[in-house]
Amino acid sequence: MKAVFSCLLYLIFTSAFILLFGCNSTKKIPFETPVDTSSKKINFQTKQTYKLKDIGVYANNEFDGARLNGFKKLNDSTALVIINPENTPINNSSYYAFKTWRDIPGPFYLRFQYPEGFKHRYIPKLKVNNEWVCIDSTHVYGDSIRKTILVNLTTEPLLIAAQEIQSSKDVQKWYTSLVRGKEDHVKLNIYGKSILEKNLPVLDMYKGTKKHKDVIVLFTRQHPPEVTGYFAFQSFVETLLNDDFQLSNEFLNKYRILAFPILNPDGVDLGHWRHNAGGVDTNRDWSAYRQPEIKQTVTFISKALKSSNSKLILGLDFHSTWYDIFYTNKTRDDTALPHFLDDWFAALEHNIPDYKVNEKAGNSKKPVSKGWLLYGHNATGLTYEIGDDTPRDQIKLIGKTTAEQMMRILLNR
Repeated sequence: MKAVFSCLLYLIFTSAFILLFGCNSTKKIPFETPVDTSSKKINFQTKQTYKLKDIGVYANNEFDGARLNGFKKLNDSTALVIINPENTPINNSSYYAFKTWRDIPGPFYLRFQYPEGFKHRYIPKLKVNNEWVCIDSTHVYGDSIRKTILVNLTTEPLLIAAQEIQSSKDVQKWYTSLVRGKEDHVKLNIYGKSILEKNLPVLDMYKGTKKHKDVIVLFTRQHPPEVTGYFAFQSFVETLLNDDFQLSNEFLNKYRILAFPILNPDGVDLGHWRHNAGGVDTNRDWSAYRQPEIKQTVTFISKALKSSNSKLILGLDFHSTWYDIFYTNKTRDDTALPHFLDDWFAALEHNIPDYKVNEKAGNSKKPVSKGWLLYGHNATGLTYEIGDDTPRDQIKLIGKTTAEQMMRILLNR
């Protein structure tokens, strides 16, 4: 009888616990096409210096953001650069980054090799005199399957990468410098840790009280190589925090912004093509939240909204692709900002010289962030894509203008 009574007490206690604490768990959002975001095995690259001693040529991947899986001699003037993804299946975003040098300075050829089915995507960038430059187009040969480049090697290591390297330390340096002196209206929080225990930071921006302020969220660096989107995010956030700009002051008095500058620090530092350390595309995990980076981000946002009795009205997720484009949701009429996108896009075309908005509308079927914003919060959400090779000054202008026009429109609500 005692055993039965104990079991009943246990069941009552367990049910009460679920009712009490289960309601506080993060709400999962259903999508038409679910994606399995359970962790998958990744192939770690071996960090080392590769030595072609007979021709005096070397390469290494011993730094954050590197990607080099092999380095072999083809002949006395050419080496094979072997690049593999962290796992498969994976988006064809063949990322690479390595340093190379030689004993006797002179020209040398590098031929890229990817696994079958993958192609060369990014124009090589070289870090010369501490500045990033695109390789001279006359020094690039072959097609996307057999891409070869010619570089002038010296005894000093030359850094070659698919895109400019912005490691988690580089990102930290940027946001730490940005918030310095602005602590009264920018709160830097470390709200969680990645799989490899790297910080997940958020910039919490508002003036006065945060109570009842409508919230805008900004995401970036879900996909490691997509640094042009991150550069637009930087310009966007810097514009929001321009203390000399009256528009910014008025905006932060009315709204609260949560800006997440690096959602996948592990993938960034591991030199991944696409995934986090769990071997998953985090921008497919905005439903079940199986990856800790997304789960902690969603939990933080949910708690922030609840504690200040606020509503999430808008979210921008900064990415990169082959060209500038905005991926939007078709559903707008019943959202918090039904006319925002039309007004915003018109303002961008009016204020950016010779600029034409490239929009592709479609409600998210897979669990991506813009779908989570729509289905989970009835908020306006979009994926803000910058072209891989959009000029840096143009990116800065686009980031600045999109922020300015967003503020103007929302202040006139």
